[in-house]
Amino acid sequence: MPSPLCHSSGRATLATVPDRKERVVILGSGWAGYTFARSLNPNKFDRIMISPRSYFVFTPLLAGTAVGTLEMRTVLEPVRRLGLDGFYQGWADDIDFARKTIRVEANTSDDLASRTRLIVKRSSGASEKGPVFEVTYDKLVIAVGSYSQTFGIEGVKEHANFLRDIGDARRIRMKVLQLFEKAALPLTTDKERQKLLYFAIVGGGPTGIEFAAELHDLIKEDLSRIYPELMRFVRITVFDVAQKVLPMFDQTLAQYAMDTFRREGISVKTGHHLTRIRPDSECEGCFKLKIKEYGGEEISAGIVVWSTGLMQNPLVEKLSCKKFTAPQIAPDAKSPVEVQLETDPRTGGLITDSYLRVNVTPRTAKSERSVHNLHADPLVDVYAIGDCAVIPGAALPATAQVASQKAAHLAKRLNRGDENEKEFRFRNWGTMTYLGSWTAIHQSSADELKGWAAWILWRTAYLTRSMSVRNKISKHFSGLLSPAPNLEYNPSPLLRASYLYNTPIAARMSRAASADTGSL
Repeated sequence: MPSPLCHSSGRATLATVPDRKERVVILGSGWAGYTFARSLNPNKFDRIMISPRSYFVFTPLLAGTAVGTLEMRTVLEPVRRLGLDGFYQGWADDIDFARKTIRVEANTSDDLASRTRLIVKRSSGASEKGPVFEVTYDKLVIAVGSYSQTFGIEGVKEHANFLRDIGDARRIRMKVLQLFEKAALPLTTDKERQKLLYFAIVGGGPTGIEFAAELHDLIKEDLSRIYPELMRFVRITVFDVAQKVLPMFDQTLAQYAMDTFRREGISVKTGHHLTRIRPDSECEGCFKLKIKEYGGEEISAGIVVWSTGLMQNPLVEKLSCKKFTAPQIAPDAKSPVEVQLETDPRTGGLITDSYLRVNVTPRTAKSERSVHNLHADPLVDVYAIGDCAVIPGAALPATAQVASQKAAHLAKRLNRGDENEKEFRFRNWGTMTYLGSWTAIHQSSADELKGWAAWILWRTAYLTRSMSVRNKISKHFSGLLSPAPNLEYNPSPLLRASYLYNTPIAARMSRAASADTGSL
């Protein structure tokens, strides 16, 4: 194992202990990084992971954890359980490709890693940065993921709730509880209740739609029994700039989703542009939303959940502007060849070839262009997978399915030693979205499903995709094994709701099955 060595510069470095195994450093613990580390053969490689968070998040089920359908621990997988040769909790700040060295800033606040990552300019105070150290590699896998895009809209960073990490789900859960508790107070006016219990969701993709569905299920099935007098004030609205929600589905299934929401009383506003979020001075804890299509009129909401837009990781942006010498690119050059990472002009992601190797473009003098033709070449021993990587011409979406397939392919090729022989081919297993009330939609190249059958497939697929046996079991059976509380003798509505927030979906399935027994 490498050990930290202090330098007079005040920084630390990690010296590599010579051994027969190649040292593979993985940047990121998301779908790409975690899947790759899990699949790489530890008998052939030393696996070193660098990530600001020490766990993997099963992101498709975050909406369920945000409203308590699932316990939060059921969507987390600690990365240290992988038996890695090294894990360092921090951010990759820079990479020296010539020296095969990564500069890492340690994460001294774990809570910071559990929140959705936003681009925030730091002040000049050095105390805000963690200690810096260096890590060397033989092979590098860049899987740093992406950040949430706010499009520069005023107030989004400060007042919106994101839903990309477990800390986000925890904050949304507590906020929803607080809104109902405040609305239940006798001092709260009906006008304030209308504002507090207006739930605004920005983004009509799978995350936004599934959160709206999960929230509706919670309110309809559970909170309506606790706060029946507040139900007439509850409103859920999904805003999206596009003319239809769920653009990855065909028109028939997308319309089915909108019709389902309409029947359940969930409002969907397409073609609507949010331009500002600000605190509501007339209702503490509420926010004013300015919608372009409403003119000067503002609407009030108790919470704004933001689930739209991705932007590149700051590390990718920094690397894309960096020039360095890579002699192996053009050994016939008369002078050292200066190269630059090739990036996608639309997304800003790192361009890779079909073998997932990062591409670089020579930056040479005009007199040498005829020699090198300024064509892109792969950078030796450097790969990129996940949201931060793009294969030209493939048009692959930034989804967990794509990231995990790339990771599994690369690990398999490295394990076999033929990483430069077999190209990556994406297999689309379909797209699924939960719509609430035990209904869902599913679309693949083979078939389309909607309703109850699609919901069964949705639950089954996510069960099989769970990384550990522990979480596969707990996702579906912890609710059945937990004794139901006596709500009649629980004096606190907050405590009653807290239990309901932690009742897994299996318990609801059990109740639904019991209710339907007579009709079978």
